[in-house]
Order: sequence, then structure tokens, then C-alpha cells
Amino acid sequence: MQQKQRIMCNMNIQKIIENRIAKIKQELLAIGDMHPGSLSKQYNVCGKKNCRCRDPENPLKHGPYDQLSFVLKGKSSSRFIRAEYLPEIQMQVDQYKKFKTLISEWTETAAELAKLKYLEASKPKTQKAKQ
Repeated sequence: MQQKQRIMCNMNIQKIIENRIAKIKQELLAIGDMHPGSLSKQYNVCGKKNCRCRDPENPLKHGPYDQLSFVLKGKSSSRFIRAEYLPEIQMQVDQYKKFKTLISEWTETAAELAKLKYLEASKPKTQKAKQ
């Protein structure tokens, strides 16, 4: 009887994992525009000799400017973002983070499901026949 309970438990676990994968797929379909990277505030020094940003004792740098930094196809890039586009870009960055989290969860969950299926398939036939 214990063997049968363990088998039912494994089948329930597999079903739970399969349902979680299906939910992840649905969540991925709902993701809209996305962009990798992160946003930060930058302060810059210009090239003018007598500018306030070059004062040796009390430099007042220009800014803050919003900057999007990201890596795409192995190449680092950054862009300055105008204030009016900042909410949209922030949403895209958040969507990308959600995408990466879901993909990671899907990968881990799928590996666990594959492990359970492998263990079930590798049981001796006598154990399978008792099920």
C-alpha cells in the first residue's frame, strides 16, 4: 500500500509541476514590450575650460541625466533617456526582469519534471506492474 501511495504522490507532484509550467507559459504570453538593462542617474563633465563642472575645489557637474545601460548580443551599450520616456522605459526594463525570472523558473521546473519522469521510467518493470 505504501508503494501505491508513493506512486500517487509522484503523479500528483508531476501534475502540480505541469500546471506550474502551463501557468508560466501564460504569464510569458502576457508580457508586452521589454528592454534589457537598468536605469541610473548620471552627472557629466563637459569640455568647456571655464565651466562650473571643472572647478577644482567645488565642481558642479551637469545633470542628473537618466541613462539606460544594457548588454545586447554581448555588446555593452548605454543611452540617455528623455524624462518623458522614462516611465515607458522603466516598464520595459521591469518586463524584461519578469521575463528572465519566468524563464529561469520554467527551466528549473522543467528539469525537476524531467527528473521525476526519468525516475519513474527507470524503475524496474516489477515495480511498474504493481502500480
